[in-house]
Amino acid sequence: MQDSFDITTLIFIILAVFVIWRLRSVLGQKTGSEQPPFDPLSRRDSGLRPGNTAAEQDNVVRLPSTNNGSRPAEVPAAERWKGIAEPDSPMAQALTEIARAEPSFEPAGFLEGAKAAYEMIVTAFAQGDRRILKDLLSKEVYEGFERAITDRERRGEKVETTFVSIDKAEMAGAEVHGKQAQIVVRFLSKLITATRDAAGAVVDGSPDTVADVTDVWTFARTLGSRDPNWQLVATEAGQ
Repeated sequence: MQDSFDITTLIFIILAVFVIWRLRSVLGQKTGSEQPPFDPLSRRDSGLRPGNTAAEQDNVVRLPSTNNGSRPAEVPAAERWKGIAEPDSPMAQALTEIARAEPSFEPAGFLEGAKAAYEMIVTAFAQGDRRILKDLLSKEVYEGFERAITDRERRGEKVETTFVSIDKAEMAGAEVHGKQAQIVVRFLSKLITATRDAAGAVVDGSPDTVADVTDVWTFARTLGSRDPNWQLVATEAGQ
């Protein structure tokens, strides 16, 4: 009886080993269509350009275009700057030179970028954010802004600025000297702005009044440069 049990057990063990071996021989084969194992630490495309951090690219204000670098459709010279500059005027000629050097240049895209830069710079100045200002201003303009911020801090004053709207942004002039291009933009905006002293008392402006503001700013850029920024190189109050 004992011998019969042992033989039966041995037969089942042999059968079990055989079945397991057959299953492994089938299930263990690769078909060539398997997905690679998921790696949670694998690098993915973050959308950043090589050599730039996310913080650095957040400060880039792309003024030249909105058409991803593609060449705009050919437009007759007399029509190209219609509503922006008179045909054959110095401004029209300068814009044509800019477009020749930068085929992706397009006025509407430039002005959208200029409005973004205008709001960013005004807000950064009010907040005393030197880092943002340094990226968007020429050296000379930055030094003037920085002095004003330092004087304000020395007096213990703080500026509160709220954008209500930018009602209009229009090109008011353009020049090209060599590879240096400049475009003048006139901004019409509505702001609420007030300056408070160290005790919190309003010493300039009003926190309850919407003011109409006209600014004339000049942006400049080296044509053909890999740097996408146009920098603010001059400011003046408009009429």
